[in-house]
Amino acid sequence: MLALQNMKVLDISQIMAGPYCTMVLGDLGAEVIKVEKANGGDDSRQMGPYVNGESSCFFQINRNKKSISLDLKDSRARDIFYRLASEADVIVENYRPGVTQSLEIDYETISRINPGIIYCSISGYGQTGPYRSKGGFDLVAQGMSGLMSMTGEPGRSPLKTGIAVYDIGGGITAVYSILAAYIHKQNTGEGQHIDIAISECGLPWFSWEAAAYFAEGRVPQPTGSRHRVSAPYQAIKAQDGYLMLGCANQRTWERLCRDVIEREDLLVDARFVTNSDRARNVEALEDILQDILSRQPIRHWLERCDEAGVPAGPINDFAQAMQDEHYLARDMVQEVEHPVIGTMKTIGFPSKFSRTPSQIRRPAPLFAEHTDEVLQDIGLTEAEILGLRSEGCIR
Repeated sequence: MLALQNMKVLDISQIMAGPYCTMVLGDLGAEVIKVEKANGGDDSRQMGPYVNGESSCFFQINRNKKSISLDLKDSRARDIFYRLASEADVIVENYRPGVTQSLEIDYETISRINPGIIYCSISGYGQTGPYRSKGGFDLVAQGMSGLMSMTGEPGRSPLKTGIAVYDIGGGITAVYSILAAYIHKQNTGEGQHIDIAISECGLPWFSWEAAAYFAEGRVPQPTGSRHRVSAPYQAIKAQDGYLMLGCANQRTWERLCRDVIEREDLLVDARFVTNSDRARNVEALEDILQDILSRQPIRHWLERCDEAGVPAGPINDFAQAMQDEHYLARDMVQEVEHPVIGTMKTIGFPSKFSRTPSQIRRPAPLFAEHTDEVLQDIGLTEAEILGLRSEGCIR
């Protein structure tokens, strides 16, 4: 059994935020029908690298979905969409605000057909506000929200994060919002519209930064690998490279000094007595630790930290991470058979359920692969489907 096996989702989103949301819902058991535009489908299908002509980008974020293609500008295709929407629990879209109204597939229209629908709109700036009509992308959101101003090294150019953190964050925000609305629907029968702005979804993550700004007016600056509050909580260079050292509280700091670097004198050094002291004097502390750790290789220090119970770890590249024995033991790398790509690896599930474990039930679909199957399920005959296809309403 899967946790969401009775949920039906229509996915009319593309690229990343919406598709990530619907992939997670599909992993949890929802039936996801991806409605793709007629001229090429989801834009991520045109993003390389390609394997046997199929986009591996699309593959990685669209498993556990069926694909159909409808030209939603055509009234006959819209009628098909309305029939699908009448039986759906959830619709996820990421058009620019106003487009769904022009296509007549907006929340107000669909809720008249299906009052219980949970309709989730994901956009750059949301459905209201002065920026609602602007296009929004992950990097623009990283800049606008202040994230890029605090990422990187002091005095250097602003840097983005290594991944599309706001696109994925928007998808995650949509997931938990949809699940909350789904519980509300189960309790009351009521559907609702959910408005997700990619430019907002990361703001609640700035907890420590908000603490400093709202309390003291202190604007966070870039700190490199250093933590903004705790020290030493950062990358330190050993003899053969860098490792992450995580002394985020007093106990781990004391263990580091006594059991790892054998420098108990640092515990009574007035510059380093409390976490606040260490944060204020982090440059001096970093110089001391750098001198000590540079005498031995990374493995030596990681073994000593493990023995002492001090959180520490390597700074892997992505290939090293995907080959890490711990991730492999916890099935965070899985293999999927695709009809065109063949055997391809993908990221596993970070949530481990004891009774309803997530599953990869199907690979990412070929473009419009399930159009006939889905339309037959809602009662269209083969002749009707052939006629619609010949007229360009469906693919």
